[in-house]
Parts: sequence; structure tokens; C-alpha cells
Amino acid sequence: MNTLAPPSRSMKDLRELTPARVALGRAGASLPTGPLLEFTLDHARARDAVHAAFDAQALVAALADLGLEAIDVRSRAGSRGDYLRRPDLGRRLDQASEQALAKRSSGVCQLALVIGDGLSPTAVHAHAIELVRSLVPQLAANQIKIADVAVASGARVALGDEIGAILGARMVVMLIGERPGLSAPDSLGAYLTFAPRIGRTDAERNCVSNIHGAGLSYDDAAYKIAWLVREGLARGLGGVALKDESGDRTPQRITQNSRQV
Repeated sequence: MNTLAPPSRSMKDLRELTPARVALGRAGASLPTGPLLEFTLDHARARDAVHAAFDAQALVAALADLGLEAIDVRSRAGSRGDYLRRPDLGRRLDQASEQALAKRSSGVCQLALVIGDGLSPTAVHAHAIELVRSLVPQLAANQIKIADVAVASGARVALGDEIGAILGARMVVMLIGERPGLSAPDSLGAYLTFAPRIGRTDAERNCVSNIHGAGLSYDDAAYKIAWLVREGLARGLGGVALKDESGDRTPQRITQNSRQV
């Protein structure tokens, strides 16, 4: 019985499937000028994303337009330099923010949302509000309401745990700018922690990452986040104990030319 050999695939085919740097070519012992300049540009974009200004008040105003009243808080990192050199300072609130949150707290709430600058304020300004716009109705369909919202400057992921604990939240969702890569300087991540408190580890969180124009769409990300929130609250757990089984919907294909929907 004769069998047909699979069709041969070229490097061009592979490059169409990934934004990774594949088959860039060669000019002597070096890269061709075009790919070298593209690399230099992407590196500059990644650096700029890390050091971009974070406009907390603009986010607070945009959240108000969505019907969400947010509070502006800060970590103990006094400057961007401190934030980058001392990750520990970004994991704890400054004293004024602790006091402001304590006054705002009603004691117990179902879900708190934190939006933090992280390592890419560019990602937060580009995607956070549109993601929240998609997330709110997904949560509402499961009778879940965002009770408290904070916009955090100088934030690391773990800062959401302290904020959630002060607010008495059963679960906290932290939207934060992810470490910029050479193909995605504006990637947003969502970190979910059940029963947040200071000292939670990464194993006790769930993460939905790679939310950006050539990655996970707002609707797909919101669907996954809402599923994890619903199941985490219903089962009373999170992290490695809560597996993402929301796969009835397949995220849109990640390609170099895909567009945010």
C-alpha cells in the first residue's frame, strides 16, 4: 500500500506560525541589517515599556465610566528605580495606602480587583480597561460583582494579596503589566488569589497571561478569568488545586498578524 509523504514545509511556513525570531538569514558571520535593526527596535520598545509613565488617575477615571469606583494606592517603592532594584518594596503597601484601604473596607467582600503597573505600564494603559469592560458582564452572568477596585502604582503581583486581605475579599484579581518581551512589550497578565493574605506563594495563584493584540483576546481572557473566579469561589480554593477547565472555548490563534477583538 502506497502512502503519500507529508508535504514539505519551508522556514517561511514556520515563520508564519510564530512571532519568534526564526530563520533570520545571515550576512557573513552576522545577521542581515534588516533583522538586526528590527531586534534593536524591539529591544528599545521593551525598555521603554518598563520605564513608561503610569497614569493612575486616568485609569481611575476610565473605571468610573464603567461604573467602578476605584481607589489610588501605592507600594513602598518610592521611585521606579527603587521598584526595579527592590522587588520586595513593590509587594507591600505604603502606610498611607494601608490606612486609606482600611477606611474603605466594609469587612467582607466577594471579589476585589486590582490594576497595577507592574513591569509594563504600557500594557496596562493599552489593555486593562478594555479587559475589564469584557470581564464585568462575564462575571455578572455568574452573579458575581466586583465589590472593590484599587489602582496600584509600583506594584508587584503579591501587592494584590495585601490589598485583598485589607478589603476582606474572598478572592482578588490582579491585572498587571507583564515583563516585556522582544515580541510583546505590552502583554497584560491576570493573577487570581483565593483568600488573599500576605505571604501567599505563586503556587497559590492562577494566571491568565499573554493578553495583548497578538495574543489572547479580551473576550477569551475575560471568559477564562470569570471561569476561574466562579470555580474558585464555589470550591473555596485556587492555585495548583484549581485547574483551568474552561476549554469549551478555544482562544483565537496566536499569530504575528492577529488582531485584538
